[in-house]
Amino acid sequence: IYLTHARFIGLKVNTNMIRKVVLNSRPGNNGQPVPGNFRVEEGDLPSDLKPGQVRVRTLFLSVDPYMRCRMNEDTGTDYLLPWQLSECVDGGGVGVVEDSKHAALSKGDTVTSFNWRWQTEDVVDGAGLQKLDPQLVDGHLSYFLGAVGMPGLTALLGVREKGHVTAGAGQTIVISGAAGACGSLAGQIGRLDGCSRVVGVCGSDEKCGILVSELGFTSAINYKREDVASRLRECCPKGVDVYFDNVGGPISDTVIAQMNEDSHVILCGQISQYNKDVPYPPPLTASTQELLFRKNITRERFTVLNYVEKYEEGLMQLSQWIKTGKLKALETVVQGIETMGETFCSMMEGGNIGKQIVQISV
Repeated sequence: IYLTHARFIGLKVNTNMIRKVVLNSRPGNNGQPVPGNFRVEEGDLPSDLKPGQVRVRTLFLSVDPYMRCRMNEDTGTDYLLPWQLSECVDGGGVGVVEDSKHAALSKGDTVTSFNWRWQTEDVVDGAGLQKLDPQLVDGHLSYFLGAVGMPGLTALLGVREKGHVTAGAGQTIVISGAAGACGSLAGQIGRLDGCSRVVGVCGSDEKCGILVSELGFTSAINYKREDVASRLRECCPKGVDVYFDNVGGPISDTVIAQMNEDSHVILCGQISQYNKDVPYPPPLTASTQELLFRKNITRERFTVLNYVEKYEEGLMQLSQWIKTGKLKALETVVQGIETMGETFCSMMEGGNIGKQIVQISV
């Protein structure tokens, strides 16, 4: 009623009001995150842009497992800064330029950033934004946060740089966290690059069915209701040659126990350990460490940030696969900035299939 009345009598309504998500509290190094760790606030944006600045409207925001580390006072890594209490949190985002005083960006441009604040709109330095070509994803802009973005690059470069996949060699690749943003892509890429057998480990029968029927996995194992060791022996009769590790913990110990000599572990993530106060990568059991040594199994930490020079070529490959249907991108999309905290916590508990996305506007 107030807004309608204000317009009617000619008063100026504040069009710079925004909504944003701030870190309300920390879960503790050994705690499970809860939606209450986040809160939504209202705020204002500057009315005028300074030279070099742009105003952007947020279209999509990403929630990712690595963000759990940023909820702690110390992230445990040298390339991630912690989120600060009562300050707006940030991560991967895609939006559209609404106004610009930056020479390389114009109104209507689609842009992205790894440090996109969780706000409905923002005023930022245009130099920190990357302009996107919507044709790379056939207009499906959220793919820039998934299959043709950092998760896609992580899957592609992880397999190619650390997996040592050889076409025609009849290799078997196992993916843990296989129905997640990265795992669902890594399994498909392993198949595209020449693995003859692709086995996924995930947490529900629904996810297992999707991996096999939609993504071309050879088989899938539900670790919540099946005996992983016995099922691995069934699904990988010749042992495991490549293991794309997204989870760590007992599942990884079980997979590594069935790996062949001179095989390779791609150490991508350890989501099962992120709510525990342990170093990264978490220490292995003595028996698993001995097995790695005895079988000459490589287990090298993979950080996609170390391969910046390969991003452009990698994104072109991912885009081409997406356009031709060789690579399928799964997404779980939730609407509204007020859902960010709940959606993050759901993703950490495996509530998503494929990339978890929050759509903020259209």
